[in-house]
Order: sequence, then C-alpha cells, then structure tokens
Amino acid sequence: MTRFPLSGLLAVLLPLGSALAQVPAQGAAAAPAEMPPIAAPLRGAWFAGECIAPTAMLQLTARAVARLPADGPARLIRFAEARPLEGWHMGTGRGAEAPRVLLRGDAGKLETAEPDAKLRDDQLPGATPVQAWHRCPAPPPSFAALHGEGLAFLASLEVLEAACGVPGANVGDCVKAVVAEGDISGDRLLSVAEIARLVRGMTWVLAAADDAGPENLAAAGGGGVLAGVALARFAMESLDYDGDGKLSAAELGQDRAAFPKAGGSENGRPLRLEGVQEGVNLLRSLIDGLLFSE
Repeated sequence: MTRFPLSGLLAVLLPLGSALAQVPAQGAAAAPAEMPPIAAPLRGAWFAGECIAPTAMLQLTARAVARLPADGPARLIRFAEARPLEGWHMGTGRGAEAPRVLLRGDAGKLETAEPDAKLRDDQLPGATPVQAWHRCPAPPPSFAALHGEGLAFLASLEVLEAACGVPGANVGDCVKAVVAEGDISGDRLLSVAEIARLVRGMTWVLAAADDAGPENLAAAGGGGVLAGVALARFAMESLDYDGDGKLSAAELGQDRAAFPKAGGSENGRPLRLEGVQEGVNLLRSLIDGLLFSE
C-alpha cells in the first residue's frame, strides 16, 4: 500500500502540497499579469465522431485542455502561458517540450491544432492538422463514468490554485475554497464521501497528466476509490474536532489560518525535548504500522 506522510489533510487532498503549506502572506508582492483564459463559450465538453459513440472527447477549462480518445492515451495540457495568435487562442504548457494547443470557435463548434514542437510561433499553424469538435446533448455513459470525477476536479483545481497559490493568498481563504469545491451536499462541511471524491479526482488528474490510456485511467480510478476512502477517514479522525463526522473550514484551518496567541506561562521549567522527541517517534512508528502496514 502506498505510504502517506502524517502531514495533514491539505497535503494529501491536493497536488498543491508544498504550495498550500507555504501560502504567501498577506501584503506580498503584487500578482503577475493575468493570463488570458479560454473564453467561457468554449469551455466544457466537446466530441469527435457520432455522439452515440464518439472517437474522442475534449474538455476545456479556463486554463487547461484534456484530450481523451476512446482508445488511446490521454493528453492533459495545463497552460502556463496563453495569448491570441492570428485568429487562434494559443495555450502553452510547461515542460521541456512546452506543448502548444491552438483553439478557435464559438459555443457550438470548435477547432483545435497541436503543432509540432519544432514549428516556430510565427509559422503557426502551418501544415498542422486541424481537428473539428462538436457538442453533444449529454456525455456518453462510458466517457462520463471514466472521466466525470476527474474532469470535475480539474476545474476545481484551477479554483483552488487561484485561492491558494497566488501572492496575497492566506490559509483561511484557501481552506474555505477547499470546502466550497468539495461540498456536494451544500452544508458547507466535508464528509468522508466528499473528501474521497476529491482524492479520486486528483488521482485521475495525475494519471491523465502522465498520458495514461483508458485502462490505466480506470485502474487509477479504482485505486483512487480505496485511497480516497482511506485518506478521507484518516483526515476525519485527525481533524474532526467536534466529532460530528464532517470537516468545516474552521477545522481545516485550525492553527493554520492564523498564528496562535503568544501566550504560554512564566511558571515551570523547560523539559528535555530530546526525550519528548523519542516518545513522539515511537508513537508515530506505531501509528504508521497500524495505518499503513502492507
């Protein structure tokens, strides 16, 4: 079984781990200029082929493109940069190859092109093949079952990045965003099932970013079910301070959203911390053995 460090819910729920642990303080440097997002009419699900049995699906969010063939590897590109380009909207992903995607269309039709890495921007789109996409009344069951939760989390991830990973963000706003994105029931709390859903979605995003095929995406989803429930129950046991079986934004942000008061007491004498550490290590080893044994 995969081992997870005992570092709190935020580090295991989101692939923002260290970013959330180091949310910039208020008053930090001004944010850089905003990247032009994918226009709202273009966002959502697009399909190639007949709606009853599409050959591929394309999902657009504000800052990402996910191409999902019915039989072939997924391709997820999250834009680090975007700009207009002679009638197209061009997004560029991260990495050594800096993959580019060209988009143009309206609410009812879409064209995309994925140029070769060697083609210069001033030569685009050149002879790059153009793929046409159309809307369908509803996603086919096979696509919805395999990709639905992952695509929902992909959109949520962008919301969480905006709340948690920009200059001037604070932990309080970050955890409120986590609760808002995960809250399906509308009670402003996170249940075990809602936390598990976030973990399953994160598992799908990680697999899609690794160009997984349908079989591997399905396997990742199956693994995400087990891991999601395990992590959700562990998080609940760790952070549900009032014992109601759900997590609130206040519980998620406890001791993280603001520095505690500098109280303490002038009485007493300092303990030998080395001895305390030995006890902590022993307890941690015991918990690891119980929770994460093979």
